[in-house]
Amino acid sequence: MSDAIFDLTGQVAIVTGTSRGLGQYFARALAKAGADLVITSRKRETLAPFEAEIKALGRRVVSLELDVRDERSIRKMATDAEAAFGQIHILVNNAGCNIRKPALEVTWSDWNQILETNLRGTFFVAQAVAKGMIAKGYGRIINIGSVTSVFGYAGLAPYGASRGGVRQLTMSLADDWGEFGVTVNCLAPGWFKTEQTKVLYENQEWVDYLVDRIPAKRPGQPHDLDGAVVFLASEASRYVTGPSRYVTGQTLLVDGGISTGSTRATVAPQKTS
Repeated sequence: MSDAIFDLTGQVAIVTGTSRGLGQYFARALAKAGADLVITSRKRETLAPFEAEIKALGRRVVSLELDVRDERSIRKMATDAEAAFGQIHILVNNAGCNIRKPALEVTWSDWNQILETNLRGTFFVAQAVAKGMIAKGYGRIINIGSVTSVFGYAGLAPYGASRGGVRQLTMSLADDWGEFGVTVNCLAPGWFKTEQTKVLYENQEWVDYLVDRIPAKRPGQPHDLDGAVVFLASEASRYVTGPSRYVTGQTLLVDGGISTGSTRATVAPQKTS
Protein backbone atom coordinates (compact mmCIF):
# COMPACT_ATOMS: atom_id res chain seq x y z
CA MET A 1 0.00 0.00 0.00
CA SER A 2 1.36 3.40 -0.98
CA ASP A 3 1.97 6.01 1.72
CA ALA A 4 0.47 8.51 -0.72
CA ILE A 5 -3.04 7.65 0.41
CA PHE A 6 -2.18 9.06 3.85
CA ASP A 7 -0.59 12.23 2.41
CA LEU A 8 -2.47 15.43 3.26
CA THR A 9 -0.17 17.82 1.40
CA GLY A 10 -2.14 20.73 -0.04
CA GLN A 11 -5.13 20.17 2.22
CA VAL A 12 -6.41 22.44 4.98
CA ALA A 13 -7.74 21.17 8.30
CA ILE A 14 -9.68 22.96 11.02
CA VAL A 15 -9.08 21.49 14.47
CA THR A 16 -11.23 23.02 17.18
CA GLY A 17 -10.18 23.21 20.82
CA THR A 18 -6.43 23.32 20.28
CA SER A 19 -5.25 25.36 23.25
CA ARG A 20 -4.32 22.11 25.03
CA GLY A 21 -4.94 18.38 25.23
CA LEU A 22 -5.88 15.96 22.48
CA GLY A 23 -6.74 18.79 20.07
CA GLN A 24 -3.06 19.65 19.83
CA TYR A 25 -2.15 16.02 19.16
CA PHE A 26 -4.75 15.78 16.39
CA ALA A 27 -3.43 18.98 14.83
CA ARG A 28 0.22 17.84 15.03
CA ALA A 29 -0.61 14.51 13.40
CA LEU A 30 -2.40 16.22 10.51
CA ALA A 31 0.40 18.76 10.08
CA LYS A 32 3.02 16.01 10.01
CA ALA A 33 0.94 14.30 7.29
CA GLY A 34 1.17 17.51 5.25
CA ALA A 35 -1.94 19.53 6.11
CA ASP A 36 -2.06 23.27 6.72
CA LEU A 37 -4.11 24.22 9.77
CA VAL A 38 -6.75 26.42 11.26
CA ILE A 39 -6.54 26.13 15.04
CA THR A 40 -9.10 27.55 17.46
CA SER A 41 -9.70 28.47 21.08
CA ARG A 42 -12.10 30.68 23.00
CA LYS A 43 -9.10 32.91 23.73
CA ARG A 44 -7.01 33.35 20.62
CA GLU A 45 -3.91 34.50 22.53
CA THR A 46 -3.59 31.07 24.18
CA LEU A 47 -2.82 29.59 20.75
CA ALA A 48 0.39 31.58 20.13
CA PRO A 49 2.88 28.92 21.36
CA PHE A 50 1.14 26.13 19.46
CA GLU A 51 0.90 28.27 16.31
CA ALA A 52 4.68 28.76 16.46
CA GLU A 53 5.16 25.01 16.85
CA ILE A 54 3.09 24.26 13.73
CA LYS A 55 4.93 26.90 11.72
CA ALA A 56 8.21 25.25 12.75
CA LEU A 57 6.94 22.09 11.03
CA GLY A 58 6.80 24.08 7.78
CA ARG A 59 3.01 24.35 7.64
CA ARG A 60 0.79 27.35 7.17
CA VAL A 61 -1.40 28.00 10.19
CA VAL A 62 -4.09 30.49 11.16
CA SER A 63 -5.36 30.94 14.73
CA LEU A 64 -9.00 31.90 15.17
CA GLU A 65 -11.23 32.59 18.14
CA LEU A 66 -14.12 30.15 18.54
CA ASP A 67 -16.75 29.70 21.23
CA VAL A 68 -18.82 26.67 20.18
CA ARG A 69 -21.66 27.80 22.46
CA ASP A 70 -22.07 31.00 20.40
CA GLU A 71 -23.66 30.67 16.94
CA ARG A 72 -22.19 33.94 15.66
CA SER A 73 -18.71 32.87 16.76
CA ILE A 74 -19.10 29.59 14.88
CA ARG A 75 -20.21 31.25 11.66
CA LYS A 76 -17.44 33.86 11.85
CA MET A 77 -14.80 31.18 12.38
CA ALA A 78 -16.00 29.22 9.33
CA THR A 79 -16.08 32.37 7.17
CA ASP A 80 -12.64 33.52 8.31
CA ALA A 81 -11.13 30.06 7.79
CA GLU A 82 -12.38 29.90 4.20
CA ALA A 83 -11.20 33.46 3.57
CA ALA A 84 -7.72 32.55 4.82
CA PHE A 85 -7.26 29.39 2.75
CA GLY A 86 -9.97 29.31 0.09
CA GLN A 87 -11.08 25.77 0.86
CA ILE A 88 -11.40 23.64 3.97
CA HIS A 89 -10.89 19.91 3.34
CA ILE A 90 -10.93 18.50 6.88
CA LEU A 91 -12.72 19.36 10.12
CA VAL A 92 -11.82 17.77 13.44
CA ASN A 93 -14.68 18.68 15.79
CA ASN A 94 -12.71 18.39 19.02
CA ALA A 95 -13.82 21.23 21.33
CA GLY A 96 -15.57 19.83 24.38
CA CYS A 97 -15.95 19.92 28.14
CA ASN A 98 -16.93 17.75 31.08
CA ILE A 99 -18.18 18.19 34.65
CA ARG A 100 -17.93 15.04 36.79
CA LYS A 101 -20.67 14.71 39.40
CA PRO A 102 -22.98 12.04 40.77
CA ALA A 103 -26.24 12.20 38.84
CA LEU A 104 -28.19 13.55 41.85
CA GLU A 105 -25.81 16.53 42.05
CA VAL A 106 -25.92 17.58 38.38
CA THR A 107 -27.44 21.04 38.01
CA TRP A 108 -29.49 22.49 35.18
CA SER A 109 -26.51 24.70 34.36
CA ASP A 110 -24.09 21.74 34.33
CA TRP A 111 -26.31 19.88 31.87
CA ASN A 112 -26.64 22.87 29.55
CA GLN A 113 -22.92 23.62 29.55
CA ILE A 114 -21.96 20.05 28.62
CA LEU A 115 -24.68 19.42 26.02
CA GLU A 116 -24.37 22.87 24.44
CA THR A 117 -20.60 22.46 24.07
CA ASN A 118 -20.24 18.80 23.13
CA LEU A 119 -23.38 18.14 21.13
CA ARG A 120 -24.98 21.37 19.92
CA GLY A 121 -21.55 22.89 19.27
CA THR A 122 -20.42 19.86 17.29
CA PHE A 123 -23.50 20.04 15.09
CA PHE A 124 -23.35 23.74 14.32
CA VAL A 125 -19.59 23.77 13.66
CA ALA A 126 -20.09 20.85 11.26
CA GLN A 127 -23.00 22.63 9.60
CA ALA A 128 -21.05 25.87 9.13
CA VAL A 129 -17.97 24.17 7.68
CA ALA A 130 -19.90 21.62 5.60
CA LYS A 131 -21.51 24.35 3.51
CA GLY A 132 -18.19 25.11 1.88
CA MET A 133 -17.28 21.44 1.60
CA ILE A 134 -20.54 20.65 -0.17
CA ALA A 135 -20.00 23.52 -2.59
CA LYS A 136 -16.57 22.06 -3.47
CA GLY A 137 -17.78 18.45 -3.54
CA TYR A 138 -15.26 17.22 -0.98
CA GLY A 139 -14.87 17.08 2.78
CA ARG A 140 -13.77 14.98 5.73
CA ILE A 141 -15.52 15.66 9.04
CA ILE A 142 -14.24 13.87 12.14
CA ASN A 143 -16.40 14.32 15.22
CA ILE A 144 -14.64 13.47 18.45
CA GLY A 145 -16.64 11.11 20.62
CA SER A 146 -15.56 8.91 23.50
CA VAL A 147 -15.83 5.39 24.83
CA THR A 148 -18.86 6.93 26.59
CA SER A 149 -20.47 7.13 23.14
CA VAL A 150 -21.15 3.41 23.58
CA PHE A 151 -20.67 2.77 27.34
CA GLY A 152 -22.23 4.29 30.43
CA TYR A 153 -20.19 5.29 33.48
CA ALA A 154 -21.31 6.60 36.87
CA GLY A 155 -20.66 10.29 37.38
CA LEU A 156 -20.74 11.02 33.67
CA ALA A 157 -24.46 11.15 32.85
CA PRO A 158 -24.57 14.46 30.91
CA TYR A 159 -21.19 13.79 29.29
CA GLY A 160 -22.22 10.29 28.20
CA ALA A 161 -25.49 11.67 26.83
CA SER A 162 -23.57 14.27 24.83
CA ARG A 163 -21.06 11.77 23.44
CA GLY A 164 -23.76 9.22 22.65
CA GLY A 165 -25.52 12.02 20.81
CA VAL A 166 -22.35 12.77 18.83
CA ARG A 167 -22.30 9.16 17.62
CA GLN A 168 -25.93 9.33 16.46
CA LEU A 169 -25.37 12.77 14.94
CA THR A 170 -22.41 11.42 12.99
CA MET A 171 -24.54 8.75 11.33
CA SER A 172 -27.27 11.22 10.43
CA LEU A 173 -24.88 13.76 8.91
CA ALA A 174 -23.09 11.00 6.99
CA ASP A 175 -26.41 10.13 5.37
CA ASP A 176 -27.24 13.79 4.74
CA TRP A 177 -23.96 14.78 3.10
CA GLY A 178 -22.54 11.58 1.59
CA GLU A 179 -23.93 12.29 -1.86
CA PHE A 180 -21.92 15.53 -1.91
CA GLY A 181 -18.56 13.84 -1.32
CA VAL A 182 -18.45 14.71 2.39
CA THR A 183 -17.73 11.93 4.87
CA VAL A 184 -18.61 12.17 8.55
CA ASN A 185 -17.08 9.80 11.10
CA CYS A 186 -16.68 9.68 14.86
CA LEU A 187 -13.29 9.06 16.45
CA ALA A 188 -13.92 7.75 19.97
CA PRO A 189 -10.95 7.63 22.36
CA GLY A 190 -11.06 5.43 25.43
CA TRP A 191 -9.40 6.42 28.69
CA PHE A 192 -6.58 8.86 27.90
CA LYS A 193 -4.66 10.99 30.38
CA THR A 194 -5.25 14.62 29.40
CA GLU A 195 -5.53 17.97 31.17
CA GLN A 196 -9.25 17.25 31.56
CA THR A 197 -8.74 13.80 33.13
CA LYS A 198 -5.37 14.04 34.90
CA VAL A 199 -6.97 14.39 38.34
CA LEU A 200 -8.37 10.86 37.97
CA TYR A 201 -4.88 9.45 37.42
CA GLU A 202 -3.74 10.77 40.80
CA ASN A 203 -5.78 7.95 42.37
CA GLN A 204 -3.64 4.82 41.97
CA GLU A 205 -6.46 2.52 43.09
CA TRP A 206 -8.64 3.88 40.27
CA VAL A 207 -5.78 3.52 37.76
CA ASP A 208 -5.28 -0.13 38.79
CA TYR A 209 -9.02 -0.75 38.47
CA LEU A 210 -9.02 0.82 34.99
CA VAL A 211 -5.95 -0.98 33.70
CA ASP A 212 -7.37 -4.34 34.78
CA ARG A 213 -10.31 -3.72 32.45
CA ILE A 214 -8.24 -2.69 29.42
CA PRO A 215 -7.02 -5.68 27.41
CA ALA A 216 -3.98 -3.64 26.30
CA LYS A 217 -3.16 -3.24 30.03
CA ARG A 218 -2.55 0.51 29.91
CA PRO A 219 -4.52 3.73 29.39
CA GLY A 220 -4.21 5.44 26.03
CA GLN A 221 -1.33 7.73 25.19
CA PRO A 222 -2.17 10.75 22.99
CA HIS A 223 -0.01 9.56 20.07
CA ASP A 224 -2.12 6.39 19.93
CA LEU A 225 -4.70 8.51 18.09
CA ASP A 226 -2.36 9.86 15.37
CA GLY A 227 -2.94 7.07 12.88
CA ALA A 228 -6.69 7.04 13.38
CA VAL A 229 -7.19 10.77 12.77
CA VAL A 230 -4.95 10.74 9.67
CA PHE A 231 -6.75 7.64 8.36
CA LEU A 232 -10.17 9.29 8.63
CA ALA A 233 -8.90 12.56 7.17
CA SER A 234 -7.15 11.01 4.17
CA GLU A 235 -7.80 8.95 1.08
CA ALA A 236 -6.83 5.90 3.14
CA SER A 237 -10.44 5.84 4.33
CA ARG A 238 -11.79 5.60 0.79
CA TYR A 239 -13.90 2.44 0.62
CA VAL A 240 -13.30 1.66 -3.04
CA THR A 241 -12.28 3.70 -6.04
CA GLY A 242 -14.97 5.89 -7.48
CA PRO A 243 -16.93 8.98 -6.43
CA SER A 244 -18.56 9.24 -3.00
CA ARG A 245 -17.71 5.69 -1.89
CA TYR A 246 -15.97 6.11 1.42
CA VAL A 247 -15.85 4.98 5.01
CA THR A 248 -18.55 7.18 6.52
CA GLY A 249 -21.03 7.19 9.38
CA GLN A 250 -18.71 5.04 11.48
CA THR A 251 -17.48 5.24 15.07
CA LEU A 252 -13.83 4.23 15.39
CA LEU A 253 -13.04 3.27 18.99
CA VAL A 254 -9.39 3.64 20.00
CA ASP A 255 -9.69 2.36 23.54
CA GLY A 256 -7.22 -0.45 24.12
CA GLY A 257 -10.14 -2.88 23.96
CA ILE A 258 -12.05 -1.71 27.04
CA SER A 259 -15.27 -1.68 25.01
CA THR A 260 -15.08 -5.46 24.78
CA GLY A 261 -16.54 -5.48 28.31
CA SER A 262 -16.20 -3.25 31.35
CA THR A 263 -15.92 -6.16 33.80
CA ARG A 264 -13.85 -9.28 33.66
CA ALA A 265 -15.26 -12.71 34.40
CA THR A 266 -13.30 -14.81 36.86
CA VAL A 267 -12.29 -18.13 35.38
CA ALA A 268 -12.50 -20.98 37.86
CA PRO A 269 -9.37 -23.17 37.98
CA GLN A 270 -9.61 -26.51 36.21
CA LYS A 271 -9.88 -29.51 38.52
CA THR A 272 -7.29 -32.19 38.05
CA SER A 273 -7.98 -35.85 38.73
